[in-house]
Amino acid sequence: MPEVTLTPAAERILTAAEKLFYDNGIHAVGVDLIAAVAGVTKKTLYDRFGSKDALVTLYLRRRDERWRTHVLATLEAAPRMKPARRPLLVFDALESWNAGNSRGCAFVNAQAELPDPGHPARPVIVAQKRWLLDIFAELAGDAGLPKPKRLAESLLILFEGALVAGSAGVLPTAIARARDTAGLLIERG
Repeated sequence: MPEVTLTPAAERILTAAEKLFYDNGIHAVGVDLIAAVAGVTKKTLYDRFGSKDALVTLYLRRRDERWRTHVLATLEAAPRMKPARRPLLVFDALESWNAGNSRGCAFVNAQAELPDPGHPARPVIVAQKRWLLDIFAELAGDAGLPKPKRLAESLLILFEGALVAGSAGVLPTAIARARDTAGLLIERG
């Protein structure tokens, strides 16, 4: 996903939109508010992005880039970890990422708000979840774990469930519990 070069005004718009969309929800935030927070006119917003849908799509792409970078940095920071335990690092990445993200997964939230499969942000949402599934499968395969694809599917389900349960306040320790459960799945093979 190549980084788009933005003008300073467009960068301010995107930065404002990222915070507003995540904190308040996509539908709750209008372009007037985004423009006001960014210190630009609504015309400038439309000149730079064309539509709110395009801005939402870029917001999710940018967030996905940051998430992927965070996960990969977490994996790179523990090169000596036993290969069979490396999938657990994705849960560690989530734990540290979630510390500054109180509303849970921006992609789960966006999917709930954007039910139209034709919305331009939907492929970004799907790609983010597929990438996560692929990371789990790659780590499980690299470790020589049995049935890496099936294990990856189970890890993704644990991961997503923990993210939702934790952000809903149902189980504040959901990510740590999911990591422990993932460890048991890995050990059982």
